[in-house]
Amino acid sequence: MTLPQHFLLIDDNVADHHLAQEAFGELCPECTLTCYTNGREALHALRRGTVQAEVILLDINMPVMNGFDVLRELKRDLQLVTLPVVMLSTSSNKGDVDMAYTLHASSYFVKATDFDGFIAQIDAFLAYWRQAQLAPKPV
Repeated sequence: MTLPQHFLLIDDNVADHHLAQEAFGELCPECTLTCYTNGREALHALRRGTVQAEVILLDINMPVMNGFDVLRELKRDLQLVTLPVVMLSTSSNKGDVDMAYTLHASSYFVKATDFDGFIAQIDAFLAYWRQAQLAPKPV
């Protein structure tokens, strides 16, 4: 199975968008990364089909709609339920990690605090998806 091409980042921190865009551009130039600062807007775009995503990177602590609420909505939606969701948060709180997996997140990353660490995380994340055997999405 090849690496997914379309990634979606939902994170209210625009600086993280820039870091992720730079990291993806360096590590996976054939990939697209679309960024949203608001979970409600991202869900709306996914449901309308105006954004493509094969994997979602999702922050927890966001205004308007937190990451857990977004994850719940994704898993309730029959059109979106199969999308892999990777939680990407500054929180290493066991309760947050447990909640993410209870809500069926595919994995959980604690954000690195420096750019080199973040690049290493994105590199590991992409390596994981290169090796993962993803089931085809139902049509």
